[in-house]
Amino acid sequence: MTTNGPEFGTYPAKRLTMFIGVRDHDHHGSLLVHLMQHAHKARLAGATAFEALEGYGASGHVHKTHALSDDAPVMIVIIDREEPIEAFLRDAAELLVNVLVTVVDVQVVEL
Repeated sequence: MTTNGPEFGTYPAKRLTMFIGVRDHDHHGSLLVHLMQHAHKARLAGATAFEALEGYGASGHVHKTHALSDDAPVMIVIIDREEPIEAFLRDAAELLVNVLVTVVDVQVVEL
């Protein structure tokens, strides 16, 4: 006997991830705040920032959170359709200098 579960709708999307430090700034203030505001203004489906305990990138500098210093690595993750992600990247290009950015194909499941 075959058990068929519920059918869920899916659609293709992109997952954009930006890797920054909690102390990173652009010429107007916190890079984290500006990227999140830019994403909201662009009306992207949603954006979430995750702060990590420790990490390092191409520079080899270890970023970490502890009692005496807060230099935590942060990931901002956005999932939306391809067109809004590409438009966001074009519009936010000046904020993304020296930021590691990845874009990955994903499938969104509509429950």
